[in-house]
Amino acid sequence: MQNDYPVSGVGLGLRRSMMDELMAEPPWDVDFMEIAPENWIGVGGALGRKFCWFTDRFPFTAHGLSLSLGGPAPLDEYFLERARGFLDAHGIRFYTEHLSYTSDDGQLYDLMPIPFTEEAVRHVAGRIRRATEILERPIAVENVSYYAAPGREMDEIRFLNAVLEEADCGLLLDVNNIYVNAINHGYDADEFLAALPGERVVYMHVAGHYVEAEDLRVDTHGADVADPVWALLERAYARFGAVPTLLERDFNIPPMAALRRELEIIRGLQEKHAAGSAKVRDAHG
Repeated sequence: MQNDYPVSGVGLGLRRSMMDELMAEPPWDVDFMEIAPENWIGVGGALGRKFCWFTDRFPFTAHGLSLSLGGPAPLDEYFLERARGFLDAHGIRFYTEHLSYTSDDGQLYDLMPIPFTEEAVRHVAGRIRRATEILERPIAVENVSYYAAPGREMDEIRFLNAVLEEADCGLLLDVNNIYVNAINHGYDADEFLAALPGERVVYMHVAGHYVEAEDLRVDTHGADVADPVWALLERAYARFGAVPTLLERDFNIPPMAALRRELEIIRGLQEKHAAGSAKVRDAHG
């Protein structure tokens, strides 16, 4: 698989509550933005015009919430067709989804863990390939946080790599999720990083989490990024190069000045590792 990055630098998730502040003082130091298409498909009027203000000025990626790639119900091809029209209308070249499932007969409104089995690898990979055909653009899947592993026949890294290979798709690498899962499930985060196929990493997420207990972290996207996650992000850059990275913040959203301090940390780490990025890309072809 060849990486064709649709974005570069540092990114920020766009939330409706942020729009007025960002329009008043445009964040020109943000290189790209990300939205959940489910929150914007069919939105018109004043809010739709505000959204277009951003898509006219910034590159965007779409990060889906409800495609349910691992679910038992038929793939929602009607949604995919609507999503393709939405992406085309706003010039969004890239789509990502969670490696999870969210539905059966109806939406569960949560990211449920896919059983780590060979059967699930084939099931998910086939749905990724079909979604790619309908969307007419590349898809990357995100490694998710999970708190139980029902029906497990293999470990997480083997399952993730098998899906990437079978589907021939990209990886949206969530660094916070690696850290959270490593604590919760007792594996080594650096060994996980080392086992990933670097040529498939298209961009990264970094976010905050909640410390429930010494051996339990909850992925919330509602707090500042923790120091150990910053350290893991830097080690990811050392391995994969300074690939594009998006700061996720879904609630408890502070003023832009506070978010900008975290974006500056990302950019500083990227600049530190920029010299090695070309060598990493050349090594991966």
